[in-house]
Amino acid sequence: MSLILCIETGTDVCSVGIARDGELLSLRESDQGRDHARLVAVYVDELLGENDIRPEELDAVAVGMGPGSYTGLRIGVSFAKGLCYGLNIPLIAVGSLDAMTEVAIEDHEAGIIAVENWDEALLCPMVDARRMEVYTQVFNTKCEPLSQVSAEVVDGESFAEWRAKGRMVIFGNGAAKCREVLPDVEYVNVTPSARGLARLAHQRFVEGKTEDIAYFEPFYLKDFVVIPSKKKLL
Repeated sequence: MSLILCIETGTDVCSVGIARDGELLSLRESDQGRDHARLVAVYVDELLGENDIRPEELDAVAVGMGPGSYTGLRIGVSFAKGLCYGLNIPLIAVGSLDAMTEVAIEDHEAGIIAVENWDEALLCPMVDARRMEVYTQVFNTKCEPLSQVSAEVVDGESFAEWRAKGRMVIFGNGAAKCREVLPDVEYVNVTPSARGLARLAHQRFVEGKTEDIAYFEPFYLKDFVVIPSKKKLL
C-alpha cells in the first residue's frame, strides 16, 4: 500500500495530486501564470481535506525533478523536501520528461489522444528551454527511455535519426517550436501534470528508490545564468 502526494511545478503548470497504489485519487492544477509558490501549498491543503487524509497518513512525497524551469523546480522540490522532513517520510524523484510521457500513455489508454500504430511510436516530450531550444528525451510506448535527456536546438535536421526509425509523436510546451521545421512528425496535446507521477512514484516506492532529503537537488540540465539588468540605478 502506498499513499503518495505528487507535485509537478517544472513548467507554467502548477499541479498537485494524491495517489493510492499508483491510482490517482484527486488532482489540482493551474496554468494561469507562475504563482506556484502560493498555489502548491493551497492545493495540498485542499486535496488532503477533500480526501479526509491527515498529513501523517502520507507514505511519501513524489516530485517532478526536472528538467524544467529553474524557479518552478526550486519551489516544488523545496516544498516536497520540507514536507518529507517534517513528516519523516521518504522523498521520491521522478524525471519530468518521464512523467509527461506517462501522461501521454494514460491519455492514449483512455482514448483522449489517438495515434496510429501506437505500439511502434517514438514518444518525444519537450519542455521549453527558451528561444529555439528544448529539453527532451525519446521513449517507447512503455515509458522506457531510448535516449538520454538533452537540450536540443530545434531545426530541420533535429531528431533525423529517430524520424528515420519510425513515427515520432511530439508533445509538451516545447512542441510548438517544432511545427514549422518538423512537418513529418505527429503532434498531440499533452501537458505536464502530477498525474504522470502517480504510477512511476508508486513503482519507485515499492522498489525503495528514494532520495536523500538533505542533499537532493532538482535536475536543471543547464546552469542557471543571472543576466545583469541594463537599467541604471539612480
